[in-house]
Amino acid sequence: MDIRAMRYFVAIVDHGSLTRAAEVVCVAQPALSQQLAALEDEFGVPLVHRGAKGVRPTEAGKTLYRHVRNILRQIEIAGADVRVAGTEVSGTVAIGLPTTAAAAFGMALVRAVRQRYPQVRLQLFESMSGYISELLNQNRLDFAILFRDTPSRAVEPEPLASEPLYLIGTPPGPAPRGKAAETVALKALDDVPLVLPSGSQGLREVVERRFAQAGIGLNVVADLDSLPFLLAAAREGLACTILPASSLDESDATVPRRRIVPELRRTLSLCWPRALPRSNAAEAVADVLRDIVKERIAEGGSLAPPALPSR
Repeated sequence: MDIRAMRYFVAIVDHGSLTRAAEVVCVAQPALSQQLAALEDEFGVPLVHRGAKGVRPTEAGKTLYRHVRNILRQIEIAGADVRVAGTEVSGTVAIGLPTTAAAAFGMALVRAVRQRYPQVRLQLFESMSGYISELLNQNRLDFAILFRDTPSRAVEPEPLASEPLYLIGTPPGPAPRGKAAETVALKALDDVPLVLPSGSQGLREVVERRFAQAGIGLNVVADLDSLPFLLAAAREGLACTILPASSLDESDATVPRRRIVPELRRTLSLCWPRALPRSNAAEAVADVLRDIVKERIAEGGSLAPPALPSR
């Protein structure tokens, strides 16, 4: 199996059509069909299902597709590094940022990279951490910011910082006063109605683990993979949520928030896919990101964006 065959197969799966794939890779469709048949003979299994609506990969085809994408990505990175060795840092760097991280330092990263490395092209993917993790596991990102501190077979985390979590909203019962209004005991959250991100998100894993360790009930009334929805539910009194201060902005100043004690924290990590080599451009952008996170922590001890200057 050579590089050309790999590229042909990826095009077939990506476009779901031999006709469209042949147009993209600039070969005749019969030649592309022969290449696909040769691959299936080589591996001894069908790689695609053929139908009236096009082609789609079999389970064996999906496995081959994942490996081939990784190989082609490594070849691309190697070529880019060789071409720019000894010259100005350049290339494309794909980064995944959860919504709260993007709000905290996404634009600062874009500005700093444009200033320091004008030949670097950033690709930023902003979403909930579950989707970012999926992209990272598929080796579609050079690195990502995720709220996790445990390594896996696919991902190597580099902890950068941590931040405390708060109860956002008003739980059932009498309203606290004075100093009591600043904190809430973790055990007091036993069976309190909560809205949280779904189980695939890093924050949900942190909350579930700590509630289990404390032996208290976690009462999730809705799984909301949307920061605006989580805040809206708390603002309207439908249920409370648990978030860091970096999730809030000036418009949420009226939403009650109380720091959870004993302290409940989540760790911010720079996560690298183990299957991909680190390009010079990716390492350079990661250094910029490390500096920005240090500045944000130094400014206020959290990942919240700097306060807007008063007019």
